[in-house]
Formats: sequence, structure tokens, C-alpha cells
Amino acid sequence: MDTGLWLDFLGIRLVSEKAAGLDFKINLITPDNGEKYLVELSNSTLNNIEGFTDSDADLEITINRSDLDLVMMGVKTMDEMIVDGTAKTKGNVDVINQLKSVMIHFELRFEMLPGTVPVGEQQLNRNPFQQDMPAVIGAE
Repeated sequence: MDTGLWLDFLGIRLVSEKAAGLDFKINLITPDNGEKYLVELSNSTLNNIEGFTDSDADLEITINRSDLDLVMMGVKTMDEMIVDGTAKTKGNVDVINQLKSVMIHFELRFEMLPGTVPVGEQQLNRNPFQQDMPAVIGAE
């Protein structure tokens, strides 16, 4: 999944009601492939623009695209990447927590017919920015 598609998917997963009143901009820079994205949350909508950054952004995240793959796959969290120095930040890091707080995980194991989901099945523990791959549903 390319970076723009992943950011679009984060926008789809955003719960508009939870995002009401939040307003921030994030510069996402991946130096290993030269990508730059401006990610903006406003009017309860998450948008991104490829190739642009904003000098007044609330947060700038610089992370290699190869490391961002690990976040997307759920191998590591963005928080872990920041703590270990893999991802560099400038600005208000709390913006990441705000973004995580308005995300929802779609339940991919929904009931097609009544009684087809095992009773008492536990929810998967996922990191907020992870995208599950349909080929690994139920694998833990």
C-alpha cells in the first residue's frame, strides 16, 4: 500500500463525531523515498496532500518509508518508533494521540449469516495505525 493510499484509509477510519472540534496539521516526510505529505484534520475530516508541507504545521514526523511499513503492518507502533528514535518529531507530539483517539477499527470478521461468528471470540489487539490484511484474518 503506498503512503497516500494508507493516509486515505486513515481518513476513512476516522469517526467524524469524535473528531468534532479537532484541528491540526501534520507534515509527514519519508526521506528514503523523497515523499512529503501534508495531513490535515479539520471540519471532522482527515485529508492529505502529496508533495506539500506547511511551515505552520502542528507536528512534523520524519520516518523512513521502510519503517512506516512496520507501523502499517502492526509490527511496531508509531509511539515505539518515536521513543527509539526511528521516527523524528518536531512540534506537538500530542497530535498523534488526538488522531489515534478518533480512529475506529473495522471488524473484518463480521457475521455473514446468523450464528457464523464464534460466541465469546475476543477482539484483536491492534495498534491504531495498523491496516489488517484480509489474508491474515484470524492469524495471531
